[in-house]
Amino acid sequence: MDINEKEYKEYCKKHAKHSPLIKDTLMAFLFGGLICMAAEGLFEFYLYIGIAKEIVKTLVPITLIFLSALTTGIGIYDDLAKIAGAGTLVPITGFANAVVSPAIDDKSEGMIMGVGAKMFTIAGPVIVYGVLSSVIYGLIYWFVGVI
Repeated sequence: MDINEKEYKEYCKKHAKHSPLIKDTLMAFLFGGLICMAAEGLFEFYLYIGIAKEIVKTLVPITLIFLSALTTGIGIYDDLAKIAGAGTLVPITGFANAVVSPAIDDKSEGMIMGVGAKMFTIAGPVIVYGVLSSVIYGLIYWFVGVI
């Protein structure tokens, strides 16, 4: 059966699952907001128990990364992401999930060739881009300051 490009596109459009845009948007907003509220709750809790504000600013992201990695490891994060969609991509939790998921998937390959080699498969380019762009920005900032 030969099919041209136009017929193929029509076939795909007809059989593709349609995404409920309004529902997906609301769920992402709700769950992303809940994650941010939890972070703010942690911030206030840490201050309430007497931890210095400068330490709390570091402790909250560490806690979010730990909880994201833990829930990814025990399989809860992926189930939540199925419901929340893009709401789980709040940068720090989504990034932690992106590092932990490939490591878990490839743990059968061993600690070096599996976990070590694969854990930055998704997150690696983001880290490289972040470091490179910050160096370029720093050089521009320095150069403008010299002039």
